[in-house]
Amino acid sequence: MTSIRPLLPLLLAAGILLAGNGLQGTLIALRGQEEGFSTGLIGVIGAAYFAGFFLGCMTITQMLRAVGHIRCFAALAALAASGTLTLVLFVDPVLWIIVRFIIGFCFAGLFTVMESWINSSVGNEARGRATAVYRVIDLVGTTLSQFMIPLFGIEGFTIFGVMAIMITLSLVPVSLGDRSNPKPPVELKLDLKSVWLISPLACIGSAVAGLANSAFRLVGPLYAQSIGMNVGEIATFISLGVIGGVVLQYPLGSLSDRWDRRKTLLLTSAAAMLAALALALATDAGSLIHFALILIFSAFAMPIYSLAAAHGNDNADEGGYVKVAAALMFFYAIGAVIGPLASSALLTQFGNSALFFYLVGVYAIFICVTLYRMRVRAAPPRAERGRFTALLRTSPFFAKLAYKPGKADRQN
Repeated sequence: MTSIRPLLPLLLAAGILLAGNGLQGTLIALRGQEEGFSTGLIGVIGAAYFAGFFLGCMTITQMLRAVGHIRCFAALAALAASGTLTLVLFVDPVLWIIVRFIIGFCFAGLFTVMESWINSSVGNEARGRATAVYRVIDLVGTTLSQFMIPLFGIEGFTIFGVMAIMITLSLVPVSLGDRSNPKPPVELKLDLKSVWLISPLACIGSAVAGLANSAFRLVGPLYAQSIGMNVGEIATFISLGVIGGVVLQYPLGSLSDRWDRRKTLLLTSAAAMLAALALALATDAGSLIHFALILIFSAFAMPIYSLAAAHGNDNADEGGYVKVAAALMFFYAIGAVIGPLASSALLTQFGNSALFFYLVGVYAIFICVTLYRMRVRAAPPRAERGRFTALLRTSPFFAKLAYKPGKADRQN
């Protein structure tokens, strides 16, 4: 793997930034219910975040082209921190919808900046592992931040102020440690068609991750509260639902580097579906059973996006990583807008178990799609491609050539 040292400032910033963002998702649900917002309204507020995320995916390539990665990161992080403080200064559902839309726009850009930055620094033979390291940092930061809720409480200004501080502090390592700053992308617009042709499965997998992860992150706290968990237990439940993703992120990423990534996605999705089914059938079980099952669920559910992204980036052209990252974020956002709306409506209509039955359905559909794609197009031999890519990177002669995957590679 390419040395990770030049990326350390970015990874440090990612940990701080993503911890603040992960805390906000849980807090909005709990604080909104404390303020008397209905479950449906909280779902709309959650969907507004991802609607802004959706718009951010459409515009981020132009922003990166205009000002570069570091300035883009700084501007969006500052705007997100300001929005976080606005949420506590004006507790109004309409304003919260607007502010969460803006914050979603900012984080779409921030995620795209970080992921394209990382992908431009590694090769195909190590991309699964590099993406897994980033995701581990994301999940650890998000997990630890959940325990600030019982520490500071959901009332008052303090916890919102802490979130704003965290988002602002992420500017420091990126601004001072800029040696790895990649060149601005040549691509000026979001090109969904070309990314879809590169990998339909990566696009669909990103949407599935959005449908599932957004529902759990934003409606999961309401589910936990509805079955009688206290604030500390809710924080533990959501934390385990995130930290579980750390357990298998790197092993699954490493496995996908050596095996057909689609088979890894199939295995992971099937396990996540079975764990979600167990949770749906265990609504009346105690907290310890829920903690164990959500840990197993997240261990398989959380890596799906990084596996899909690695699969899509395998076949990206040199300099095309921003285009792929933005497009996959776009597809993720489509699913993430629908996820909170659908799951909160189902929770209201059919009761507690509806959230996890919804997740069972999402993964079942993705399994069918993955099997279809595996039947339609054969995977290129990964071992041969790995050796060829390694040759390009080590030989002085072949290093001058641009490796461009063939048509069969691009459409897996």
